[in-house]
Amino acid sequence: MRQEVLNWFKQAEADLRSARNSRAAGDYYMSVFASQQAAEKSLKALCLFKLKEYPRGHSIIYLAQRLEVPESMISGVRDLNPEYLSTRYPDMAAGVPAELYDDKIAERHFTTAQEVIEWVREQIRE
Repeated sequence: MRQEVLNWFKQAEADLRSARNSRAAGDYYMSVFASQQAAEKSLKALCLFKLKEYPRGHSIIYLAQRLEVPESMISGVRDLNPEYLSTRYPDMAAGVPAELYDDKIAERHFTTAQEVIEWVREQIRE
């Protein structure tokens, strides 16, 4: 396996750890952002591995479709997709991102990211 694939996947795992830590600290918006990043980077690692290409952009819906992610994960991916922007920018969130998220939302997105990473891990092993 190419080092580039491993680098992306290791960073995805680090982002998932940051999502867990941010959630534990009560920084729910940051947990959600890190969850989105974990899912995105793991899917990019898989694109590099399977498709031999580096996808541009931040749409995890697009990545999931290209990689034929199981249908059972698509709803969570769709829900997590816009968080790349809405967790960071008040104009995208129509409010202060730090005030708009709670533990339930963070948990839901963390679970999605965790599922994506586990699925990617299995794909990379094969």
